Amino acid sequence: MTKTQTIAALAETTGLSKSDVSNLLDAVASLSYAEAANGFTLPGIGKLMLVERAERQGRNPATGETITIPAKTVVKFRVAKACKDALLA
Repeated sequence: MTKTQTIAALAETTGLSKSDVSNLLDAVASLSYAEAANGFTLPGIGKLMLVERAERQGRNPATGETITIPAKTVVKFRVAKACKDALLA
């Protein structure tokens, strides 16, 4: 689904206007970005978090040379059990 289709479906389901639903989705997105460092949970869907990856060794596939991959922070999304159960059952 596109964002427009999602907004239309949620507006129809909830009885809210499309602009209200759009503003709500934008607010949830902004809040999730701000709170990702602490872990942001969308109940029934999953958890968005920042994770530190340690420095590690890797290989250049073209030459086979060993290289050092630097430490970095990545965004991770962990799917909730309720979501897995609903989709895979």
